[in-house]
Amino acid sequence: MQRKATITRKTKETDIKVTINLDGKGLYKVNTSVPFVNHMLSLMSKHGHIDLNVEAKGDIEVDYHHLMEDIGIVMGEAIKKALGDKLQIRRYGETVTPMDESLAQVVIDLSGRPYLVYKVKLPKGDVQIKSLGVSLFEDFFRALTNHAGINLHIILHYGRDPHHIFEAVFKGFGRALRSAVEIHPKTKGVPSTKGTL
Repeated sequence: MQRKATITRKTKETDIKVTINLDGKGLYKVNTSVPFVNHMLSLMSKHGHIDLNVEAKGDIEVDYHHLMEDIGIVMGEAIKKALGDKLQIRRYGETVTPMDESLAQVVIDLSGRPYLVYKVKLPKGDVQIKSLGVSLFEDFFRALTNHAGINLHIILHYGRDPHHIFEAVFKGFGRALRSAVEIHPKTKGVPSTKGTL
């Protein structure tokens, strides 16, 4: 049985629907009204072999923050629901992903204990890509981490171009998530001495 979930969240600030299939083929349909975010989530899906549909609207005439954070919330809840009881998963995933001059490391533990370590320092500080402040990606990943219940470390080793930096991060996140959610044939029950995750 494929591990799928659909989560919808509607507030006065945003209206978001996410469908995820952890056992997919990397098929995606992403419409957030922010082209660069569409691009990043599509890369995550494609390189993680995780099917992803995202429909998101928000009060972007005010700011991008509500939309970015709420997409993270809904994606995190969808990942958590799709994982179900976490039987036989590998639990851990790690990748080091290059994108031209940039190199990002992403490490995931599907522990059930949310914690984000985010070390993505851009050479020129907080910059914008088409009016999107890239510091909002930390808010996106924090919301995703908290609502998925995962331990996530994102470390930029080096990079120059902000587009390349975040491309390495999102490709790496997709690949690390794919590794962590994979079924391990030698695992019985959940991968924890506590007997629960």
